[in-house]
Amino acid sequence: MMDIIVFALVGLGVLFSLTRLLIGPTPADRVVSLDTLNIIVIGIIALLAHLFKNSLYLDIAIVYAILAFTETIVFARYLEGRHGDC
Repeated sequence: MMDIIVFALVGLGVLFSLTRLLIGPTPADRVVSLDTLNIIVIGIIALLAHLFKNSLYLDIAIVYAILAFTETIVFARYLEGRHGDC
C-alpha cells in the first residue's frame, strides 16, 4: 500500500515538472525543470532498486546522475553563451 502512495506522489512530481518544462516562460525555467525531472527519475530508479532488491539499479542510477549533471552543465553553458549574443 505504501508503495502505491509513494509512486503516486512521484508521478505527481513528474507531472508538475513536465508542465514547467513544456510551458516554462524562460529557458532557465526549462533547464531547472529538466534537472528536477532528472532527479525524480534517479529517485524512481532507486525506489525500483529497493522494490526489486537488486543493487544493479543503483549502478544505473549513478551513471544516469552523472549524465544528468553533464546535461545540466551543457545546457547552462549554452544559455549563458546565447544570452551574451543578444
